[in-house]
Amino acid sequence: MLKIEGLSVSYGTRRVLHDVSLEVCSGEVMALIGPNGAGKSTLVRAVSGVIPLLGGKIRTNGDDLAALPPMQRARYLAVVPQAVSLPPAFTVWETVLMGRTPYLNFLGQASASDEERVQHALERVAALDLAERRVGELSGGEQQRVLLARALAQSTPILLLDEPTSNLDLHYQVSLMEIVRGLAQRDHLAVLIALHDLNLAARYADRVALLVGGEIKAVGTPRQVLTPELISAAYHLPVSVISHPFADAPLVLPGSNV
Repeated sequence: MLKIEGLSVSYGTRRVLHDVSLEVCSGEVMALIGPNGAGKSTLVRAVSGVIPLLGGKIRTNGDDLAALPPMQRARYLAVVPQAVSLPPAFTVWETVLMGRTPYLNFLGQASASDEERVQHALERVAALDLAERRVGELSGGEQQRVLLARALAQSTPILLLDEPTSNLDLHYQVSLMEIVRGLAQRDHLAVLIALHDLNLAARYADRVALLVGGEIKAVGTPRQVLTPELISAAYHLPVSVISHPFADAPLVLPGSNV
């Protein structure tokens, strides 16, 4: 379990996160939603240790993640960041092998076990056929799968994803979310994923956390959180919520405030 307790973060004198508390269980996908500037990416970065905390604790199995050295923390959680420019000259295999860094020996050499983890990670995201390709040759959707494979190669119980579907077409969005949900269920990962798309959150998340102005406004199942009242207030836009015609999930339909 990932347990976030009273987390607060400031950028200079501006408070960005205010006393945020969340729990993400093993085998669960929790979607973090909210309007632009709500603090979703900041929360992911704070949990991953990239930015310092003003207050609060981040725990798993009783350990305070924020107090651990980076290499030890990297054995607990892996991060799929927002779209980044991967080193174009590296092969996919070399890029995913970077996820094994916390486990390499003092010479930085990969063992047979590390190589097996890389192969397994690529298989899990259906990218083994890309292993010898240069990263610079890949499409955006293929690169996003490589980032996910690199995170999986870390062999951590917690997976953080920051807007992984941004700039992807519909096919790659659905494919990526199907993979993430399958990983949570089969590998019993605790997954926290920041998403802009409310309907992806509705369809693929077990629970949803609504973040507005750096504060958690609601946590629950998609049907409990994705209501016209909560979403309209958060996004300052009238919405309707109906049952999805193909899935057991709510479907959010924006109106117009013009």
